[in-house]
Amino acid sequence: MTLTQVWGAFLIFVLSPIVGGLPLTGWSTWLLSGQRLRRVGTGNVGVSAAFYHGGKLAGVVAVLLEAAKGIGVVLLARYYFPTEPVWEIIALIGLVMGRYWFAKGAGTTNVVWGVAVYDWVTALLTFMLSGLGFTIFRERRQGRLLSLVLLPLITALRHQDGALVLAMTCLSVLIGWIYQKLPDDLDLPEEEGRLESRTMFRFFRGDRSLVALDQPLDAAKFGQKAATLGQLRAWGYPVPRGYVLPAGDDPTALLAIAEPSPTQPLAVRSSALDEDMGTASAAGVYQSFLNITDQEGLAAAIVRVFSSYNAPRAKEYRQSQELPEQGLAVIVQQQVRGQFSGVAFSRDPIARCGDAVIIEALPGGADQVVGGQVTPEQYRVLVQPDDVPPLAEIAEADWHLSDALTLTVEGEGQTPSRLLQQVAYLARHLESRYQGVPQDIEWTYDGETLWLLQSRPVTTLHPLWTRKIAAEVIPGAIRPLTWSINRPLTCGVWGEIFTVVLGDRAQGLDFEATATLHHAHAYFNATLLGNIFRRMGLPPESLEFLTRGAKFSRPPLKSTLRNLPGLLRLVGRELKLEQEFAQENRDRFAPTLQSLADTPTNTLNPAELLDRIETILDLLKRVTYYNILGPLSFALRRALFKVPEESLNPMQNAEIAALDSLRAIAHDIRQTLSTPELNRITDSSSLMTALAESTDGESLLKEMDQFVDQYGYLSPVGTDIAVATWQENPGPVRELLAQFVKQPPAPKTTTSSPTGKAALVQQRLDLKGQVNTIYNRLLAELRWSILALATQWQEQRHLQERDDIFFLTLEEIQARVRGNVAPNWTRMRGKIGDRKAQYDQDRQLPAVPYLVFGNEPPSRDLSPMPSATVQQKLSGIGASAGIVAGPVLVMTQLETVATEGPFILVVPYTDAGWAPLLARAQGLIAEVGGRLSHGAIIAREYGIPAVMDVTNATQRLHSGQWVRLNGETGTVEVLDPAAHQPPALEASQD
Repeated sequence: MTLTQVWGAFLIFVLSPIVGGLPLTGWSTWLLSGQRLRRVGTGNVGVSAAFYHGGKLAGVVAVLLEAAKGIGVVLLARYYFPTEPVWEIIALIGLVMGRYWFAKGAGTTNVVWGVAVYDWVTALLTFMLSGLGFTIFRERRQGRLLSLVLLPLITALRHQDGALVLAMTCLSVLIGWIYQKLPDDLDLPEEEGRLESRTMFRFFRGDRSLVALDQPLDAAKFGQKAATLGQLRAWGYPVPRGYVLPAGDDPTALLAIAEPSPTQPLAVRSSALDEDMGTASAAGVYQSFLNITDQEGLAAAIVRVFSSYNAPRAKEYRQSQELPEQGLAVIVQQQVRGQFSGVAFSRDPIARCGDAVIIEALPGGADQVVGGQVTPEQYRVLVQPDDVPPLAEIAEADWHLSDALTLTVEGEGQTPSRLLQQVAYLARHLESRYQGVPQDIEWTYDGETLWLLQSRPVTTLHPLWTRKIAAEVIPGAIRPLTWSINRPLTCGVWGEIFTVVLGDRAQGLDFEATATLHHAHAYFNATLLGNIFRRMGLPPESLEFLTRGAKFSRPPLKSTLRNLPGLLRLVGRELKLEQEFAQENRDRFAPTLQSLADTPTNTLNPAELLDRIETILDLLKRVTYYNILGPLSFALRRALFKVPEESLNPMQNAEIAALDSLRAIAHDIRQTLSTPELNRITDSSSLMTALAESTDGESLLKEMDQFVDQYGYLSPVGTDIAVATWQENPGPVRELLAQFVKQPPAPKTTTSSPTGKAALVQQRLDLKGQVNTIYNRLLAELRWSILALATQWQEQRHLQERDDIFFLTLEEIQARVRGNVAPNWTRMRGKIGDRKAQYDQDRQLPAVPYLVFGNEPPSRDLSPMPSATVQQKLSGIGASAGIVAGPVLVMTQLETVATEGPFILVVPYTDAGWAPLLARAQGLIAEVGGRLSHGAIIAREYGIPAVMDVTNATQRLHSGQWVRLNGETGTVEVLDPAAHQPPALEASQD
């Protein structure tokens, strides 16, 4: 040995332990994360501790620093002893001793990288063989032992150097001895470590087959219950931590880390692949076990839960539900010792409508309530739609109930009111997170935290039916004939449009299920429409955008590209829409309408009348296509080009043109009649008397007759053929004219001809008006043809009243005209009587729910909605700009208004029938509708503020209550009545 080598040996023996003892990992972790490793966890200052307490960045830096140490001492030994590799191993031994003595670490990372530099082939073979064994056996201690045995063994096979093999053996023994002395950071609870490092920890702990309930899981592998719990915990909901074993998995790894005890019991629960689905809950079919306090009991409970899948009761359930044989996963969770526990339904499963959350609770654990052995306390908590953030914001919204929000609680018991409010808010928060699907949750409260034990869809409240859109299409109560005609028309056209976009992906969708009737009121299938929009890749709020102009978030680029062919097909139809309509109008619509007008209905027999009716229906199918696609095209163009409503001219809309004509007639009347004559006009009756007595009234009466001839095909509810047209009943028109004469509307602002982008939007607005005119004319002809048939049946005493025909369906009318068997009219009259009685009962409902859950009609015994409290703010869609404050007038049905004072009108919906009241109102609040709805258009014509889509407005507000209405922001503020005693309406200065 030379003098240089002696000096080198001295440096190796001195520097290697010093370098090993440098706490670089501890320093770097403290700088990067603020964690002092000696003071947390096991106290080890190693790479595993850096990952666990400091996170991924701190762990990576620790790996680099410790690797540099190992590489450095090996290169130092190689410099002084280039032909004697045993010194490189001696340097690593010194480094490991220093790591243990001074820095409290095992030196594993130092050795791995040092050996890789010493002999990369030996290092690679050791890594591959030990890694293979670890992957197979999934036991980290055995994996470590295998690598320590392989290292000297492979060295001996490759180098036949006794000193080198001895040194490598000493290194392995030293590391193995240190492993026995130091606590293992991998034994620390996974949940307390940094989130980004958990996957790495699960792998190196050997529990990769143990899947933690802190991430979204595949329901096809772990069952819907486990998948839901994992998703909820990942979203931040308070789900107790736990693991899930896939079907048929070996529980050994879980049993090795689980430590049940009397103070920390565990719960073992089923998560079958057919459990907690939207169509089948399997509630109580499979076994679960609580209060597991020891390893033996845990092992037995896991086996019994796995075995419950093949129990006779479970097999019978799957057979009855026609469910395939799939398997069952097992959930093992920390059990919470609850002070109060229970279940909650985010919607009332009995009423199937309304805003009440139903809660059952008891002191103690949740098993008492779900077990059914004890009668729980029952509560109803009212959660208004405005109380929960909208769908677009729910992902970022806190599930905790705000201190500023107090919910109404009905029911008495021991459960604290504030806890019940929090449970209700959590249930509705979850419902919103699951896009409006009602949730059945299990919960428990341990005195500090409200824990969520389970959440699943309420299968009996499926599908969801929404009233909001349907109320714009067919408002009010609907008779059977109207529904039997309108439903297939609407469903068929929407199905055609969706099929154009979806193509082959439309298979399996039942478009006939798009709409239904509940208590004679129309509803759209929100569940089906949501399914359609998901297939189209559109965001959940797209339906409201397409039909009512609500805000619409941009769909993901991937879904847009996927649907690009279908969207291009739809765009192609949109571009050709005007041309195709003009062609069909010239070839079919206009000639047929003229032929219908030239052929009096009283000259036709029943068979000819039915042929006429079917001819009209055939045209209506095609016109309905234009009547749906036209408004959609207009809404899309206006949103795309950002054209304000005020820059467009709506005069192609027949109803707007009719109002303009009435304005002109009212102006002529005010110019013709004397002041005393005008002062005597209070309603339509006094108007007609004044005109009849006036010497110049004859010309004005002729103007009115001409108006009825031109617009007589319109009716208060254009889509309901059971409602009389203006030609049959000009009363509403005369009443509106009287209001115009008595209170002249504001002068109409003139609109210049649109140019540029506005002209492209104006084209679609004009097309929309033209299509709507033909649509309404065909509906009028359809009504008159049906009434002609009804008149003949009444004369033959088949019908007691002419309008009884509207309580038959189209199929029943066709069967009676063309049937081979003589109809039993006595039986049919009885059926009509039953339907009329049911219809009268349905239209007297005090409140029509916006949402109905499930296919059964909602309960008629609805709890009244609490009135809006003072200074409460309601929100909707701003539809006509302006701010006004004053008393409201709530009307659920169209009737005469006796009050002479100003008022803000609150209605369930708006159509042409409300026009006389809108002419007098100073503002409009409607429960349904949007910026493109009839009421919004008329409000803008009258220049009054309007807010549409204010949920339950007719129930939450009451006549005489003062509000401030902002038609631009879409807000309605309920004011303190004490501050507004004067009866006159006031304009806000805001």
